[in-house]
Amino acid sequence: MKKPKILFMVPYPIGNAPSQRFRVELFEPYLKEAGFSYEIAPFMDATTWKHLYKQGSLLQKAWGIAKGYLKRIKNVLIDVHGYDYIFVHREAAPLGPPVFEWIIARLWGKKMIFDFDDAIWIPNTSNENSIAARLKCFWKTKHIIKWSYKIAAGNDYLSKYALQYNSEVVLMPTCVDMERMHNGTKAHTNHKPIVGWTGSHSTLPYLDNIISVINALQAKHDFTFLVIADKNPELPLKSFQFVPWNAATEIEDLLRMDIGIMPLKADAWSEGKCGFKLIQYLSLAIPALASPVGVNSVIIQQGENGYLCNSEEEWKNHLEELIANTSKRKQMGEVGQQLILKNYSTQSQHTTFLQLFS
Repeated sequence: MKKPKILFMVPYPIGNAPSQRFRVELFEPYLKEAGFSYEIAPFMDATTWKHLYKQGSLLQKAWGIAKGYLKRIKNVLIDVHGYDYIFVHREAAPLGPPVFEWIIARLWGKKMIFDFDDAIWIPNTSNENSIAARLKCFWKTKHIIKWSYKIAAGNDYLSKYALQYNSEVVLMPTCVDMERMHNGTKAHTNHKPIVGWTGSHSTLPYLDNIISVINALQAKHDFTFLVIADKNPELPLKSFQFVPWNAATEIEDLLRMDIGIMPLKADAWSEGKCGFKLIQYLSLAIPALASPVGVNSVIIQQGENGYLCNSEEEWKNHLEELIANTSKRKQMGEVGQQLILKNYSTQSQHTTFLQLFS
């Protein structure tokens, strides 16, 4: 039996954005192994991506977006006819109503699979792109869901939203590849501990509520606070280290951490997050502390692979405990690593992914 052909419509250039890297690109070996023919069609090219989150650069952004629309017009009017499934990650185009999705699913009658990993129906845009934010149609998510053949939702909160509009919803967590990529294990030794956080410029504000805790603990304990991101927050701490995010050294940089943290606000947008920071930390046997918001409360097993922290006092107490206890960090890290392998790895989830195309 001939394997179906798949066109993946993704927002960003290949190898850059975490969302599509870990929800689409990471499954390429399994697609090839299963004999699928496919193409990944980014909306944005590398040059546009480079300027996207910088202040200004309006001409470069506008030209890049225009080129993206020209590519999508070709994809939707011509290319889709050569494919059996059209997989749309988050949206076919960043601005305006869901015209491309409507053409794919309603006009051409193609089997469209919609994949999302954030509460993208809730307005949430960066200051760097305030003009473009006015052109975004957050209401389009429910319509794309209605028109889709199947929906891949990153967590239970997103699944429940999608089920309001379509019954063909598959829970598909964001995964790591523990054979080819996240295949390291933190060696917990009695060196100066490093408490770490990784993320993007857009999630840096989540650190605001934890800085006072880090400051207080650094007055008592000798440890470093590490941030891996695309922007230096220049935090006023006694011992602070910034490492620019780099795909080539991503795992090596994460393995510097002894403890990983994921503070969040208790709001609807945070409820939609898929806990990927925790998944990354735990996959490398790094114990984690997190706010008890959304899927964080599922990934963190209290006292087993980390701690959920409801208050500043709990953040302080649990961090202090792990900073001072190397063996506890090692034990928790090992438990966490097994959880990720079982529930949040491509090794355990690739069958679910491939079954979307059936």
